[in-house]
Amino acid sequence: MKRRTTRQISIGNVKIGGGAPISVQSMTNTDTRDYLSTISQIRRLESIGCEIIRVAVPDMEAAEKLGEIKKGISIPLIADIHFDYRLALRAVEEGVDGLRINPGNIGGKAKIKSVVEAAKERKIPIRIGINSGSIEKKLLSKYGHPTPRAMVESALSNINMLESLNFHDIKVSLKASNVIDTVEAYRLMSEKVDYPLHVGITEAGTSFSGTIKSSIGIGILLNEGIGDTIRVSLTAPPVEEVRAGYEILKALGLRYRGINLISCPTCGRCEIDLINLANEIEGRLTHITMPLNIAVMGCVVNGPGEAREADIGIAGGKETGILFKKGRVVKKIKEIEFVDVFVQEVEKMINNGRR
Repeated sequence: MKRRTTRQISIGNVKIGGGAPISVQSMTNTDTRDYLSTISQIRRLESIGCEIIRVAVPDMEAAEKLGEIKKGISIPLIADIHFDYRLALRAVEEGVDGLRINPGNIGGKAKIKSVVEAAKERKIPIRIGINSGSIEKKLLSKYGHPTPRAMVESALSNINMLESLNFHDIKVSLKASNVIDTVEAYRLMSEKVDYPLHVGITEAGTSFSGTIKSSIGIGILLNEGIGDTIRVSLTAPPVEEVRAGYEILKALGLRYRGINLISCPTCGRCEIDLINLANEIEGRLTHITMPLNIAVMGCVVNGPGEAREADIGIAGGKETGILFKKGRVVKKIKEIEFVDVFVQEVEKMINNGRR
């Protein structure tokens, strides 16, 4: 796929747009004022590949803790600000790497100007974050409800506001909980500006339904070359957002990190407990960062072929299976040994550089 050409910005040490790899973001669900818990959660997210983290800043006490949080983490920190421009100013003072604001809800032009000048002085990008649930009343009156065109008009109005202040270090998002509206909004926006786009489906839902909606929406856009950084928004622990983000990128061949699990859907020919085996193997290999194709197969139809083509795979039979590495049969193992032996062999491959 050909990616849309966008200008490049930097969030800390992470490049966004301009051909840079599509980055994976998340947002903490801890109380930002409890900076120790927030740092702990961010470090966990760092360990599974989160590249940019955003935290809510509901009041000045939370803003004052941003410096402590910044010192305790390794990835760029974005402050999510609404309603009070003073929170944005304090976030900048505390050393955040980026701001997420909706310029229309933090005050008049003088207040916006003070935030923009502070961000410009520290070279901090601003994300204009448009959500269907917070469209300006005049646009709701004009369009009847938060249509894709209403979202785009809102974004363009806010972009014009920042550009009038000679600020161009901008990233844009236009998120709705409706997949089709979100996709259409981003398509329209990508035709009008060359700012990098942060892509996601907002309020997508639980781990199950939210991942499906996010995969469809984000996947459609990325496949069309639209999107420079993503967040999978779930009513679930943030680690699930990061894992889902990488799975979307892997499925499209855009990023490769960690294991790519190939396993059959099971049928009447399966003679091993494949569902539990596959889940346990996947769970025990979440710490792997090196790209690796693994196959856990349960019958003689597709099993040997898929296992042979993977970096490492098991083709299961009745209470036994054949272990393959790089297309070669390594050994025959008992079903009771599958998980331990497979994980050990993967660790050996990682330590030996996948040989």
